[in-house]
Amino acid sequence: MQKTRKLHSPCLRTHSPLSQFSSSLKDLSFKEDTPLLWNSPQKKRSQFMPVHHPEFIATEDSWESGLTVWEQKCMLGKEVADLSALASSEKGDLAGGVHLRAQVSKLGCCVRWMKITGLFVFVVLCSILFSLYPDQGKLWQLLAVSPLENYSVTLSGRADSIILQLDLAGALMPGGPSGSGKEEHVMVVVTQTDAVGNRWRRPQQVTHNWTVPLNPRSEHVVVSRTFEIVSREAVSISIQASLQQTRLVPLLLAHQFLGASVEAQVASAVAILTGVYTLIIFEIVHRTLAAMLGALAALAALAVVGDRPSLTHVVEWIDFETLALLFGMMILVAIFSETGFFDYCAVKAYQLSRGRVWAMIIMLCLMAAILSAFLDNVTTMLLFTPVTIRLCEVLNLDPRQVLIAEVIFTNIGGAATAIGDPPNVIIVSNQELRKMGLDFAGFTAHMFLGICLVLLVSFPLLRLLYWNKKLYNKEPSEIVELKHEIHVWRLTAQRISPASREETAVRGLLLEKVLALEHLLAQRLHTFHRQISQEDKNWETNIQELQRKHRISDRSLLVKCLTVLGFVISMFFLNSFVPGIHLDLGWIAILGAIWLLILADIHDFEIILHRVEWATLLFFAALFVLMEALTHLHLVEYVGEQTALLIKMVPEDQRFAAAIVLIVWVSALASSLIDNIPFTATMIPVLLNLSQDPEISLPALPLMYALALGACLGGNGTLIGASANVVCAGIAEQHGYGFSFMEFFRLGFPMMLMSCTIGMCYLLIAHVVVGWN
Repeated sequence: MQKTRKLHSPCLRTHSPLSQFSSSLKDLSFKEDTPLLWNSPQKKRSQFMPVHHPEFIATEDSWESGLTVWEQKCMLGKEVADLSALASSEKGDLAGGVHLRAQVSKLGCCVRWMKITGLFVFVVLCSILFSLYPDQGKLWQLLAVSPLENYSVTLSGRADSIILQLDLAGALMPGGPSGSGKEEHVMVVVTQTDAVGNRWRRPQQVTHNWTVPLNPRSEHVVVSRTFEIVSREAVSISIQASLQQTRLVPLLLAHQFLGASVEAQVASAVAILTGVYTLIIFEIVHRTLAAMLGALAALAALAVVGDRPSLTHVVEWIDFETLALLFGMMILVAIFSETGFFDYCAVKAYQLSRGRVWAMIIMLCLMAAILSAFLDNVTTMLLFTPVTIRLCEVLNLDPRQVLIAEVIFTNIGGAATAIGDPPNVIIVSNQELRKMGLDFAGFTAHMFLGICLVLLVSFPLLRLLYWNKKLYNKEPSEIVELKHEIHVWRLTAQRISPASREETAVRGLLLEKVLALEHLLAQRLHTFHRQISQEDKNWETNIQELQRKHRISDRSLLVKCLTVLGFVISMFFLNSFVPGIHLDLGWIAILGAIWLLILADIHDFEIILHRVEWATLLFFAALFVLMEALTHLHLVEYVGEQTALLIKMVPEDQRFAAAIVLIVWVSALASSLIDNIPFTATMIPVLLNLSQDPEISLPALPLMYALALGACLGGNGTLIGASANVVCAGIAEQHGYGFSFMEFFRLGFPMMLMSCTIGMCYLLIAHVVVGWN
């Protein structure tokens, strides 16, 4: 029986092609009693003879007709034989395809288990290293120095120590001395006896001098420096003040022995950062988990070095103002979405664009750039991302491409003002820079002109980069919406924890709904054809239907949302001008969220919390810890020192231009690799020290403009380069339209290169040629 089934299986496969040939034979004047379709030999003989009987065939056509029949018979027999061979080859190809799929599946399982095993071993190793070393809390010692009285202390040497780190706190200036020699300063002298190599060699004293300028107007500034330990002998530290008048200067001193050189720490920091980027670029794990793994590795490296921070210090590294800003605006947007306002805005934008896709995209990008100049770019993307996603769903566009273009122009527009991007806020808020004359108006005037030039070139480049990209979905809108609906139902089912019988039943019902929708999707995929027009030519007829379908659902709630949101935005803007408002951006967002929660009378609070991007908030927290840990590993300090060395190698008459070029590109590339917020905060004292270096002597404010331009525009280089990128990706992922690291990189990196080039040329003309300093 098994052999019989094997023999009949090829016939079943060739049934469909035979039916096609039978239909083609009808065109050749063959009837249903064609000899090849007969089953019995007797029937074959009885019906074959009448065909050639002389009574039914004309005399002059008998030979030609008979010859034609035999030729057709031979051709049909050859075709059937070819079909049999084709069926056999298809059977072999099918078996080979099944075998190949099995091999690929087995390889995928092996790669997956290797990934899990490798990451688990890595996490266990980092956890063990982190637990073997105790917290190295800094013990601050209060002291007072004057021109007549110095402070001295002797530290016993350690066998496993390589460098000594000294931290000095007080009314200090983070930069180095100006070189005039007349300013008040504190001199720190570190002395150690070199090891005796043999009995004929006398011990030598190794002395390091560290000059720290004093700034009586500052309250509490912490400066640090490392010194190489040359032997196991004791280390002597002497501190003395150089003042114009005899008085006491209170200071705080802390020391710490570290078990690795600066070069080794920088190498470990680079390795950790490379590993984090590898996990994110190739999407081995989620970017939030990648940041957490990087933070754990950096903390383990600090523990091995001997600088393990306590849990309190790690929490202090997190920028809670940024997290509060994100959380508050997420709550506002979640309540705002209940009014149907985003759908209404999508229909209006569709109407204004008159069905032209590129007109709509340019309109959205320009509006995002303008708004991010007066708001911060994170808030702009929190408001714009839901509108853009809904608009793209209406037009059957791929939201990913539109969102990437939008967030790029948000970062460009945010660089135009002092409150548009967090790096600009950090620069303008610096007290040392304010004393040098940097204010909101001056900063905005310098940056605004350059960003306008960047925008003029960015729009043509965006069109060029999207020249061969298909912005429309490859499938009909019904199928796209159905897939999105399946994703939402499945995500909802996954969020229900089966803690009780009722929750388990609800989760089962949701999974049954997912199966039903998947079955419906399979049917529609067979039914619909992929025919998408490049432009909606019936946009006028669709407007009325869209307006009926997408209306404001709750006008009362809309009025409340607009009132609170208008107040929050006004406070964001006034916070930089009115000195009497003692509220940070995070506090304003949190208070606005509480106000709207009260006015909206939200009873089911869990629904609102489900719309908060917790993965994005956790990613930022882990990223702040990672960046601060890499800073403790001297990564940013090393970058600044190398930049200063490169500037010193340039001839003196070209140093100003070289400094601007180097700072723009170093800031842009570094901000594309790490988040631009902690990078900017760390680079400000480095640039202040660089500007006050007597060997360089450069004006500080143009260097800060170069830093701001490079950090803001460099955030477009990668997905994690700017906070707005991560926020936009998180919201898009929650809606089922997440985009990968490489998708953002293909568009963002060329835009970053172009925009930084235009901005650099503007700074060179404005500050080097014109002398607008």
